[in-house]
Formats: sequence, structure tokens, C-alpha cells
Amino acid sequence: MNETMVCAVGNVATQPVFRELAAGPSARFRLAVTARYWDREKNAWTDGHTNFFTVWANRQLATNAATSLTVGDPVVVQGRLKVRTETREGQQWTSADIDAVAIGHDLARGTAAFRRTGRPDATAPPAPPRPEPDWETPEETSDPPALARPEPVAAVAAAAP
Repeated sequence: MNETMVCAVGNVATQPVFRELAAGPSARFRLAVTARYWDREKNAWTDGHTNFFTVWANRQLATNAATSLTVGDPVVVQGRLKVRTETREGQQWTSADIDAVAIGHDLARGTAAFRRTGRPDATAPPAPPRPEPDWETPEETSDPPALARPEPVAAVAAAAP
């Protein structure tokens, strides 16, 4: 199937909304993409028109986007473009959605610290380390066990018949 794949570079315009659906996790947010151009008359960069896209993410991408993105973050979104036109209250409305395949912070405009997510069962805290087993045979002494010390190997060998 021919799909229109796009790569949009912009800023997160709304806080991601996360929902747990029957088909799995889903998240959406608005992405603002503003064109910039060099204005020769002003001899400076100028902001052009801003396009807004609704970005949809599913499954693990939805979970990671909801926990990683905040309003104003510079991001790069890759996905399938879906343009819809509908009539509401007698007016034509056109909306552009991106069904995201990948979302990431734009490292040209800042830094990020990547953390790999584990499998869903790996989110539980790790089990405490088990104590090392006591492999030594207790000696018969009148001392309490905590104070008993093993004899050096040479002394044990000399005492053998």
C-alpha cells in the first residue's frame, strides 16, 4: 500500500494525553511545525506559517512518549500522514494527523539522556541479594558460632593422622 510517510521537526504544543485502550496503550499530542526563512530585507531569520499536527502513538511508543515529552520540547516525528476533511456545523474542517512510527528529541536543539525500557515484568524492583551459603562444617567448640574461626589449611593438614 502506498502511504505518505513524513518527517516533521517541531515543538510539542500540548501535553501528551495517555489512554489505556482495549487494543493497547495510545497517546496523542499536538505538534507545532514553524517554517523559518531568511528575510533579505530585514537581514534576519523570520518565522513563517505554523502548521499543527495531531501526533498519534500506540503501544510502547505511546508509553514512552507520554513519560518523556513535555510542552515545548523540540522533537522529530516520523510517521504516516493522514489528512481528513469533515463538515461541522456547516463549516469545512481539515485536520492533519501523523500516525507516529518514531518520535525523538531534536538533538540539534538540546541534549537528552536515553534510558532503555525493560520488559513489562522487569519494572518490579530487583530481588534483594541472597546471603552467601555457609559451606563450612561447624566445629565443635565451646565458643559461640559467631566467634569460631577456621584453622589455617597447614594446621589442619598437620593434625591429620
